[in-house]
Amino acid sequence: MSAPTLPVSSKQTQPPHHDGPPPEARREVFVRSVRRNLSAHGFLIGAVLCFAFFSWYPMVREFLLAFQKTEAGKTTWVGLDNLEYVFHDPAFWQAWRNTLLFTALALLLGFLVPFVIAIVINEFRHAQGFLRLLVYLPVMLPPVASVLLFKYFYDPGYGLFNGVLHFLHLPEQQWLQSTSTAMLSVVIAATWMNMGGATLIYLAALQGIPGELYEAAELDGAGLLSKIWHVTIPQTRLILSLLLLMQIIATMQVFTEPFLLTNGAGPEGSTTTVVYLIYQYAFNFNNYGGAAALGLVLLVLLAGFSAAYVRLSRDSES
Repeated sequence: MSAPTLPVSSKQTQPPHHDGPPPEARREVFVRSVRRNLSAHGFLIGAVLCFAFFSWYPMVREFLLAFQKTEAGKTTWVGLDNLEYVFHDPAFWQAWRNTLLFTALALLLGFLVPFVIAIVINEFRHAQGFLRLLVYLPVMLPPVASVLLFKYFYDPGYGLFNGVLHFLHLPEQQWLQSTSTAMLSVVIAATWMNMGGATLIYLAALQGIPGELYEAAELDGAGLLSKIWHVTIPQTRLILSLLLLMQIIATMQVFTEPFLLTNGAGPEGSTTTVVYLIYQYAFNFNNYGGAAALGLVLLVLLAGFSAAYVRLSRDSES
């Protein structure tokens, strides 16, 4: 009789258990991940370096210059002297009055006109693509070319606008040479140059409004203006608010239009804006500390509007 065999333990027959893949496999996965993300990391590092060099460093440098003064190549810390000098400069308050006037007129035209044009285009059932291209065409033109075109239109001798007034037997105007019309002339040119983008945004918002709302308004006997007031504006209130803040931020930094149309200052300083005054401080007066101090004041003001814009953007996403 053969001896009985003992049962083999299951622990002795099973292979040893390893926690996760072997080190060679983990190393290979890591190398593949690095190679796959190498290009993305390279683009990200490049973008960060560009922002650091062209945006963050100038902002930090401007903040330091606002409290410094450079004379004969020697830089000294002067504290709040630059801000005090700027606040006591009569040109400072005139520049702010002109900037606020430009902002108010630009919002009156540049905020209302694109919205009306978008409503009109939205009513067309055909040729909307052509009309969108026609409205956006000024944005695609170089800004300098657009401004010089309007400078030709405003010419008091052979300009297009005075030619139209002469044809209609109306008195001709000194568009850029008069203190009463210089700022309005700059606003008209700026509005024509920049309204294309706002018009397309408004048009996209209008096309997202359900048609049932307009049908219900028509059944209630609402007319065109009533439908715009009770349906269109409430449905596009968020877009209107965001674009309003963006246009305030953009118009308070106006420089190109008055610089090219009226040589910056305009008749009796009527088109001198804050940004142009910064340009004068830095490049005409060689007062970089005053220019930095004025830029710091503008930065603080625009930061408040930017914070409101970010807050509205977050509310729209929630």
